[in-house]
Amino acid sequence: MTFTAGIALALAAVLNGGNATPVAQAQGLAQPMPQAQSVQEYVQAYFADEPIMYAIAGCESHYHQYDVDGSILRNPKSSALGLFQIMQSAHEKTAAQLGIDIYTVQGNAAYAQYLYDREGTAPWNSSKACWGKSQAAKDLAIASKSD
Repeated sequence: MTFTAGIALALAAVLNGGNATPVAQAQGLAQPMPQAQSVQEYVQAYFADEPIMYAIAGCESHYHQYDVDGSILRNPKSSALGLFQIMQSAHEKTAAQLGIDIYTVQGNAAYAQYLYDREGTAPWNSSKACWGKSQAAKDLAIASKSD
């Protein structure tokens, strides 16, 4: 494809509201652009069935995977990193064996789900003073008592 044709397809996609032109779709050159989503919105949607995890991410990282300079968010006092402050020293190897990249938003959330499914909220007990006050924590405590 020539440079001019590429520019024309890109311009058509922009003018089309982010949707690919029929020609671009037929040639497999462009896909509709997904709606933008913040990390906070991603976490809320990902953990819709476990709202406590949304609260934990807010306490652990304020819904940030990366620092303002684009580097991975790290705890200066430990090997914790990313959105859910996953302990790199304890979990990097297992995450890699599972095919999960804890250095990405999606991978950090996926590994947090893996931990939560196995250990509940225990891996985040160091921040419980924060998330333990949330409505999600109160609801979880009520649900635990009724089991």
